[in-house]
Amino acid sequence: MTYDWQAGLVFLAVLIALTKIIKFFVFKVPALEQERLKNMEVWKEKRKLDKYKKVMQQTRSAGMYTNLVFILLVCPFFINLAPQPIWKIFLDLFIILMVYDFVYYLTHRFVFHGQGFFRKIHAVHHQARDVTFIDAHYVHPLETFVGVFLFVSTIPMLTLVLGPFHAVTVALAFLVFTQLNIINHCKVELPFFPFKTVSWISARHNAHHENMHKGNYATITLLYDKVFGTFC
Repeated sequence: MTYDWQAGLVFLAVLIALTKIIKFFVFKVPALEQERLKNMEVWKEKRKLDKYKKVMQQTRSAGMYTNLVFILLVCPFFINLAPQPIWKIFLDLFIILMVYDFVYYLTHRFVFHGQGFFRKIHAVHHQARDVTFIDAHYVHPLETFVGVFLFVSTIPMLTLVLGPFHAVTVALAFLVFTQLNIINHCKVELPFFPFKTVSWISARHNAHHENMHKGNYATITLLYDKVFGTFC
């Protein structure tokens, strides 16, 4: 196991570049820019609340430090720049996301929606109703740490079986992980092609926020909810 700093730099560069490129082009679409502005209006009101200021500051710190430890100290041990076919990159991407989402589904359903301490921790996030993108960050810092840790620990665990992943594969997985978590919380009302699916995803997560007893526990896909009968 070697610390591949070059692969680490490529991972970081690809992640930053793709995030900026996608953000730039997505909001060039008039319908999506309109939805962004609607979310921003709600954000301006919610950010005035003291509880939002405090929790979001703590959450950002928890997420930032956990991500930095992963990016700088952990990730370079489990990625490389060995040439790989495109199909292998996307197959590994699929495996990472599906394994993480299964672990997250179990954690969300039986730990955060169980009884006791972690249920109270998760209840902070469920204070949000009629969610918009800002509510993706309205999370108790301990829950933020657990959520990020579940994802970043998926990478080294899988490398024990599959070997190191390409830097681009992990960058894509990290991008999907972060952006889908935000999309889940966006208020999107575009019930027409090609945005109907995004609106549907948003509506399903909003239903989860309305009642902690409802399902929809996964975050990348609702496949596990359908398989285990918790889809609502």
